[in-house]
Amino acid sequence: MSYSAQNIRNVCLLGHGGNGKTSLAESMLYSTGGTDRLGKVPDGNTVCDFDPEEIRRQISLSTAVAPIEYKGCKINILDTPGYFDFSGEVMEALRVADSAVIVCSAKGGMSVGAEKAWKYCEARKLPRILYISKTDEENSDYNSAFETLRDRFGKNVAPVVAPIWDENKKVIGIIDVLNKRAYDIEGGKRHEIPIPDNKKDVVEELYTALVESVAETSEELMERYFNGEEFTYAEMIQGLHTGVKELSIFPVVCGSALSGLGTQMLLDNIVNLLPNPLEGPAEMGEDDHGEMVEFAVSPGAVPAAFVWKTVSDQYGKYSYVKVVSGTIEADMPMVNARTGNPEKLGRLYLIKGKKTEEVKKLSCGDIGAIGKMDKVKTGDTLCDARNVVKLEGIGFPEPCYSVAILPKTKGQEDKIASGLTRLNEEDQTFNWVNNAETHQMVVSGTGDMQMDVILSRLKSRFGVDAELTEPRVPYREKIRKKVEVQGRHKKQTGGHGQFGDVWMRFEPGEQEELEFCEEVVGGSVPKNYFPAVEKGLREAVTKGVLAGYPVVNLKATLFDGSYHPVDSSEMAFKTAVQIAYKTGMPQASPVLLEPIGELKVTIPDNYMGDIIGDLNKRRGRVMGMNPDHEGNQIVEAEVPMAEMTRYAIDLRSMTQGRGSFVFHFVRYEEAPPAAQEKAIAEAKAMAGEE
Repeated sequence: MSYSAQNIRNVCLLGHGGNGKTSLAESMLYSTGGTDRLGKVPDGNTVCDFDPEEIRRQISLSTAVAPIEYKGCKINILDTPGYFDFSGEVMEALRVADSAVIVCSAKGGMSVGAEKAWKYCEARKLPRILYISKTDEENSDYNSAFETLRDRFGKNVAPVVAPIWDENKKVIGIIDVLNKRAYDIEGGKRHEIPIPDNKKDVVEELYTALVESVAETSEELMERYFNGEEFTYAEMIQGLHTGVKELSIFPVVCGSALSGLGTQMLLDNIVNLLPNPLEGPAEMGEDDHGEMVEFAVSPGAVPAAFVWKTVSDQYGKYSYVKVVSGTIEADMPMVNARTGNPEKLGRLYLIKGKKTEEVKKLSCGDIGAIGKMDKVKTGDTLCDARNVVKLEGIGFPEPCYSVAILPKTKGQEDKIASGLTRLNEEDQTFNWVNNAETHQMVVSGTGDMQMDVILSRLKSRFGVDAELTEPRVPYREKIRKKVEVQGRHKKQTGGHGQFGDVWMRFEPGEQEELEFCEEVVGGSVPKNYFPAVEKGLREAVTKGVLAGYPVVNLKATLFDGSYHPVDSSEMAFKTAVQIAYKTGMPQASPVLLEPIGELKVTIPDNYMGDIIGDLNKRRGRVMGMNPDHEGNQIVEAEVPMAEMTRYAIDLRSMTQGRGSFVFHFVRYEEAPPAAQEKAIAEAKAMAGEE
């Protein structure tokens, strides 16, 4: 069945890992007849966690789509992962969601995941409902959870439910404040019950607070409120809908996904209070001339769809899209705004977890998938040729954690490379390079859990066993004093011999690249051998004498030498200069240089002491601190790269996941003696292994 945009809700479930987002999606599906049994995460049979890795780990690793049909509306639930290593999946869902449900647990107070979810919504100005989960479990405390939300997010957090609990504070029923009706749940079915006497005053108080919130949404309602007029139920719904859309009201619902308590009420609030795709702000995009233009979301406009996710499995590749205007149909000719190339759409599908259902068309505001679009990537816009606009992309987090990856069986490097290329189509939060200098394949991403999943998927999908090691630090070497040294190569065999003789001056240079000069007088070394001397040097400086790292800032001058009219050759002079290099460099006070990076770490104020102390241990130099507009501090420091390999994981544990950072190489600097000794010892050990 096709739905008009007014009857579609695109809602992403956000919150900390383990707070019950996937179970809530399962409860919504089951209570609306979308599934015939209630799947459970521990049993590995939920609609949204279908990937073998998700089932094995019992956590969500990627965003799944679960469409729900309820009261004439289609609700596209986007179930996102709660673990921070998979925040790229959350960014994809936020890009196409029109609203959010932030899932908070009634056990354990305010989670970092809920704080982050709120920040994501604030940044995108996304209307949201707060759902307090697990209210019927042991040690749950709805009151404490609600108060924490109110303290953290302010008085606009408005409860539209009043829980009914037993003497152990366990929630056994809920009251719909707007309708002033109470319900409990038995065998998965909702039953109306009388409102307990001790709750009647609470309900009136909450209802009055909602009336005040509604009155504030328009001058006309405010005037009627002051005149003592009652609002109708329809006016209450309309006023709350406006308040939610304008971000002045954040309704709070509670329940239990396992029993189904509160699920129907959450669905009612999604349908009644959250905006449809036409009520959000206009999309912004770039036209043919590179100008930023407003792109109206409209069912009657020319077709356009935004690709927000890519999935490759054994059956092929699916490009998940949100139709932002018009209607798209299978085989329709369109243009990829990123490349400017024409694209013929493949078959169209509605997605429900891992199941696909082929459809003839997708209408404005809806979410679905297109099959076998090989040249289309996540973040692309597919447009009608009459209006080509490249819509705003997805802001993925910058990779901050790097590891070296190598096959357990030699010779499978190409298999790893092709596997990573395929996985990168699905997950753009990691990248990888073959580092020619350190002879390692280095993968950079968001954290250790993401890397572990990449390893598992390389094995299960591409049959290659790989392991991770620390990436090598690309040190450099330079000299600190001037030396003059002879390099002489003489070899006599039958026939022609080999003879080359050079006098070289090695001294610290101004530029990073090798600076080769010659001051030969009287033709002691003929000019035609100068290029061979330079070539020999350029080969030599790729390996320094301390630990085999490239040599920088070296000025090498050929100032004398001798030759043999018969036995001299280019090869002999090349060898001679390399002998001079190996002899002279150890005498020129060589030193190891280490790469230094600029670090910007964003943290809440109360972690400042821990972070500064940790940076000192890492030999960091704090350059300054600046507040940001969200109540955090940005600490700027310069830190050696060798000390930063595990910083992403360490920062997360020091700040409970609240800290973030960016780190970029700025320059090379002389390493202190202890760091030099350690690096030289490691380089020698590595050379021994090879």
